[in-house]
Amino acid sequence: MRHTRTATLAALLLLPLAACTTNDTASSKPSTPDVTVTPSAEEPADEPADEAEETGGSDGPYALTDTVAYENDVEVSLSKFARATSSEFASPEKTPYVKFTIKVVNGSSSTVDATGLTANCSYGEDGQTSESVFDEGLDGSPTTKLLAGRSINVPWGCELPKGEQVLQIEVSPDFESEAAIFTGSVK
Repeated sequence: MRHTRTATLAALLLLPLAACTTNDTASSKPSTPDVTVTPSAEEPADEPADEAEETGGSDGPYALTDTVAYENDVEVSLSKFARATSSEFASPEKTPYVKFTIKVVNGSSSTVDATGLTANCSYGEDGQTSESVFDEGLDGSPTTKLLAGRSINVPWGCELPKGEQVLQIEVSPDFESEAAIFTGSVK
């Protein structure tokens, strides 16, 4: 819980930096337009990813392409993986990273506080800590609540050195839900 609050605080402190970026997008474009995401070792590559039932963060890990459904009818999924290098105005600057979209679907009958959405990443076989990247279009958690029956797509970036492929992403859709752990390879 303390790590989540620290990550959220760090994201809030870096938001003013994101507002100071320029429109120089040449350095923030994906370095390879097609990124291949392979499933985690627990799931064979030839079988389609089934929807996984999440019961509080203890199940999993899930493949990078899985959809995790919480008991409160909120779903989280990841998509649109692309490698890029952050701009000179980003935090951290000029750093190779992977950009992806976090989709949160609120299938419940109540509002979800999406301002509490967090994503923490690590990479490599030994689990090196990966910094979140704040650059143009990568602003961190949303600043809105998610009404019942609505969904939101949040672009996110995590440091991923060029020679690394193994990625782990822990996502919590709000302050009250435990993290779903996604893992797999990004080429």
